Amino acid sequence: MSAEPVHRPACVAGDGALLDVAEAVAADWAALGVRGSFLARNLDSGEQLGFDVDEAMPLASVVKVPLALVVLDRIAAGELDPARPVTVDPATSSIGPTGLAAFRHPATVAVGDLLLLMLSVSDNAAADALFDLVPVAEVDTRLRAWGCAGIRVRHRMNHMYECAAGAAGNDFSLALELAVRDERAGRHTIETLDPAHANLGSASALVDLLQHVWTDEISQPLATAELRRLMGFQVFTQRLASELRADTLRWSGKTGTFLHLRHEIGVVEAESGDRVALAALTRADRRAGLAPDIDLAMGIGARRAFEALRG
Repeated sequence: MSAEPVHRPACVAGDGALLDVAEAVAADWAALGVRGSFLARNLDSGEQLGFDVDEAMPLASVVKVPLALVVLDRIAAGELDPARPVTVDPATSSIGPTGLAAFRHPATVAVGDLLLLMLSVSDNAAADALFDLVPVAEVDTRLRAWGCAGIRVRHRMNHMYECAAGAAGNDFSLALELAVRDERAGRHTIETLDPAHANLGSASALVDLLQHVWTDEISQPLATAELRRLMGFQVFTQRLASELRADTLRWSGKTGTFLHLRHEIGVVEAESGDRVALAALTRADRRAGLAPDIDLAMGIGARRAFEALRG
């Protein structure tokens, strides 16, 4: 039996020193059995480094960032009231461990606060309540109108869990085993892990989106400013932000986690004025619900990239 071919990441960088950083991050990921894509870009100089930056991957909860931008665009246009109350009933809402998704009783929350819950604690029920107001097809269409062709929005958050349950019943460990097995075999038993059906994006497309948001080159300034503010409330800091904790740095990001997928995108801003956007999309080749070593490798890569790209 022939050995499986070794994947060699396609690195991108502006010069040899940046290329060395990209190759080092890729090597760290490979040593942990991680495949994926990584891109860091200085938003002012345009210098960047990364690898496999155009590989499209299922987004998990990272899709909540483009959803939030489209909702905020409608709010800025006066088409949606951020104070509008929305009642979420646990009997019919989406699955998840945080926010309204973990509630046992109906709750009424304003649209603006649904956005906060969705971005700060990655609340799936809040996200799908917003999809009730701004449907999936509308979000996808608006992104395409804005030129974000590298990001596709195709389904609600709860559909990920419906597809996992359809393949593995209520056995989440089996669903994780299927995801890892299919990753090795190049097939997709769980539909929302299939690039043909998943919410999809690449590191380059996501960094482009962040750049547009941080430079007010998309939607409306009221919408982009609010998205930047809300992303600053993210409570999960174990990935890209883990090695960027300092009084002189501000991190605004969004994680995404589903089965063997561990992602994060965001922007780190320094008091010096340096602004670097990052996207890390990973697929692990192991059956592990928790992988702090992978999270740490993402954080170390983010720190290396930021230090190499800052002015």
